[in-house]
Amino acid sequence: AGAAAEARFISSAKGKGLFATRNIRKGETVFVERPVVSSQFLWNALYNYRGERLALVACPHPCHLSRWGDRGTAEELSPLNQGKGLGFAECRQAALEQYHQVLCLGPSRDDPTHPLNKLQEAWRNMHYPPETSSIMLMARMVATIKQAKDKEWWIKAFSQFCSKTANEEEEIVHKLLGDKFKGQLELLRLLFTEALYDEYLSRWFTPEGFRSLFALVGTNGQGIGTSSLSQWVHACDALDLPMLQREELDAFIDQLYKDIEKESGEFLNCEGSGLYVLQSCCNHSCIPNAETSFPENNFLLHLTALEDIEAGEEICISYLDCCQRERSRHSRNKILRENYLFTCSCPKCLAQADDADVTSDEEEEGEGETDDAELEDEMTDV
Repeated sequence: AGAAAEARFISSAKGKGLFATRNIRKGETVFVERPVVSSQFLWNALYNYRGERLALVACPHPCHLSRWGDRGTAEELSPLNQGKGLGFAECRQAALEQYHQVLCLGPSRDDPTHPLNKLQEAWRNMHYPPETSSIMLMARMVATIKQAKDKEWWIKAFSQFCSKTANEEEEIVHKLLGDKFKGQLELLRLLFTEALYDEYLSRWFTPEGFRSLFALVGTNGQGIGTSSLSQWVHACDALDLPMLQREELDAFIDQLYKDIEKESGEFLNCEGSGLYVLQSCCNHSCIPNAETSFPENNFLLHLTALEDIEAGEEICISYLDCCQRERSRHSRNKILRENYLFTCSCPKCLAQADDADVTSDEEEEGEGETDDAELEDEMTDV
C-alpha cells in the first residue's frame, strides 16, 4: 500500500493528504486497504442480509454460492467481516480475537434488557434509514482495546484519524442525530457506558470524550456496500448456457429479486461503515483523480486511479456523487459545508469562483433533497 502513495501533513487547516510516491496510470489500483474496524449498519443487519441468504438457498448453480455468498449468518460473518483469503472459520476466529469476546451476547441475544441490546435499540430509534453510521462501530473500537494485550498500540491506531474542534464536533453530531442531538447524545452516552465502560478508556465515556469519539466516527467513517447476490448474478451472466436454460435462469433471477424485495424491502445490499487509515487521508475534489470501491465483495477497499497521476501529486476522491458534481459551484459547496464543514477550493471550484452564487430553478427544487439520503455512502474524512 505504501509503495504508490503516502500520507503527508499539509496544513493545520487542511490536515493530512494522500500523495503519489511514483507515477500512477489511469485504471491502476493505488492500494487495497483493510479497515482498522468496521461494522454493518443496524437496520441493515436487522432486515437485509438474512433475507438475502434465505432466498439464495434454492438458487440454481450453487457452485457459485460458495464463491460469492453463503458463508454463515449475517451477524457471524457479513461481508464487512470477511478478510482477504479467509474462510468462515478463520474470519470468526479473527473477530473473536479482536472484539467479539467483549460484545458477544450469548444467551442474552434476544434479551431486550441487555445493555448492548438497549444501546442498539436506542440507536435504531434515533437513526432511521437511510443509514450513514452505526453506534456499533464505536462499540467495536472500545471492545478492541478492552481485549487487546497492547492497548496503547490500538489507541495510537485510532488517534491517526483526524479530529475536530469542539464546535465542529457539535455540528457533526447534530448532523447525525438531528435537532434533538444533545438529549439523544447524552442518552447514548449513558447506555454506551452501561454496556462498555472501561477504566482504561474512561475519557471516552465523559460527555466531551464521547462527543469526540462520535465525531471521529462521523467524520472518518467510510461507507461500505457489498452484495453477494449481485456477484452471483454477474457470475450467472457469464455462464455459457443453452438458450432454454438461459431463459429459465433469467426468469428465476427476476423472481428472486421480487422475493427478496418482499423479504427485505430497500435493504438489498449489505451496508455498513469502517475506518480506513490511508483512505481517510484522501481529500475531496470536484474533479477527483481516484475513487474507492469494494470489488472483492467484502470490506477490502480498493482505491483506483481515474486519471494518470504524477509522482508528488495529491490523490483526491470526491465526497459528492456524479449528479452532485455536475451542479453549480454554489450548490456543491452548500452540500459540502452542511455535511463536511468545509468550502472546496479544488481547480474546478476556483475556475468557477466568479459564477453567481445562485442555483438554477431545477437545482432550487432539488436543494431540499440534499440530505443524508444522497450521502449515505459518502461519509468520509474531510
